[in-house]
Amino acid sequence: MKKLLPFLSLCFALLLSGFVSRPVADGYQVGDKAADFKLKNIDGKMVSLADNKAAKGYIVVFTCNTCPFAKAYESRIIDLNAKYAPKGYPVVAINPNDPAVAPGDSYADMQKKKYAFPYLVDESQQVAKTYGATRTPHLYVLTRKGADFVVSYIGAIDDNSEDPKLVKTKYVENAMTEILAGKPATTNSTKAIGCTIKWRRA
Repeated sequence: MKKLLPFLSLCFALLLSGFVSRPVADGYQVGDKAADFKLKNIDGKMVSLADNKAAKGYIVVFTCNTCPFAKAYESRIIDLNAKYAPKGYPVVAINPNDPAVAPGDSYADMQKKKYAFPYLVDESQQVAKTYGATRTPHLYVLTRKGADFVVSYIGAIDDNSEDPKLVKTKYVENAMTEILAGKPATTNSTKAIGCTIKWRRA
């Protein structure tokens, strides 16, 4: 029974999230230019994509503190930054959840995290809406094209949210291998698996 508890908690979180969230219908598609943003990091500083002049692109991931799926992927997000930031594609994490709906996602709670990459608060939720993010985690790979950043991949990190040891397909890493070789990702879009974003109630 103990082995089933993590899986059951993920299922319950996914079911429950459907009652307190609404989907975002519009957003970026692969090939779209991503607009820059300026959001507050957990160190209090404002961060934008334009800040890092050396970046060849970014791995932008909408995530949070509270979702079991986000917790399950936390170490893998950290690993993505460790692997690809030296190659010019650092992670930028964004928390889009309304803390009134998910209290554990307050800015103060975000500040308890100690990441080697920015962890930004999307207080207005406008960046998540612009991207079309619907889940935590929901990942977007952006590639620099001149002065623009173009969406090269959208979706899940891999094919197993429960156990990284049982992953068969690493979607982001496969996409990054091709992107770094100057090629478009063969699989450039997958279904993001996670809790639905906790939107501000009307």
